[in-house]
Amino acid sequence: MSCHSAAVRARLAEAETPRPGPGSVSWRINREIIVVAGWGRAILLQLAHPAVAAGVHDHSSFRGSLRASVRRMRSTVRAMLSITFGDAERMVAAAAGINAIHDRVRGCGYSAHDPDLQCWVHATLLDSTLNSYERLVRPLTAQERDRYCAEAAIMEPLMGIPHGMLPRTSAELAAYVRDMLAGDRIAVTDTGRALATAVLSPPNWRLAWPAFRPLQLMTIGSLPPSIRRAYGFRWRPREERALARWTAAIRTSRRLLPRAGREWPIARATPARPADRGRYTTTATAKPS
Repeated sequence: MSCHSAAVRARLAEAETPRPGPGSVSWRINREIIVVAGWGRAILLQLAHPAVAAGVHDHSSFRGSLRASVRRMRSTVRAMLSITFGDAERMVAAAAGINAIHDRVRGCGYSAHDPDLQCWVHATLLDSTLNSYERLVRPLTAQERDRYCAEAAIMEPLMGIPHGMLPRTSAELAAYVRDMLAGDRIAVTDTGRALATAVLSPPNWRLAWPAFRPLQLMTIGSLPPSIRRAYGFRWRPREERALARWTAAIRTSRRLLPRAGREWPIARATPARPADRGRYTTTATAKPS
């Protein structure tokens, strides 16, 4: 993985892309534990791309046990937190690890290093994170949404995506997602449907019903209607009412929690990066909410 670390450092140095720092919109949004509730939506949007579904089917353990699902989620969260809140070395190591995994994800008609696929995965995560934050925390201004998109462009040098491919504004993000959904590249396959079932209903999921039920409702209810229909999900008024009840309950619970209960520990423990004040940091002017 050392070759990937060196490559990530070289791309960062060449791009000189500002890294979001304390007080940035990225820190404000990503420090909230509850935003991961939007990842189910992002995953299903990703799986609606046949090439992504094929890659996941061939190289992932999505259809494993509930314990395997939790381990996979913890690993993904750890990488995300390292990229956002870790020092430069932790960021580089996390990105190198992801790139090393991508080396193995290739097959007939797909590669995890394909910039077009990376752009779709990135856009679904951006769109879904913003969706869950506004649904469960608070609305964002247009400027905040634009800043979040712009700050997330750090993923270009981290993942080896050509400069300028990722959306820099909320309008660019919305237009890109809209065009993808309207085009012929997004089509839910039988493989995608099977994987979606594994995501939303892993074996023994009812043992964790209080966690999975709102996740299922939020994931299905927030999908674009065309994608929801393509997966074959039913969405009736009673599901809409159930989602509204769960959303209100989660928002209330979050407001009652102390910071230690609603923010990732690494976000609270890293108010600044004294050893990382060089090329990969930026001074943010946004104020925490």
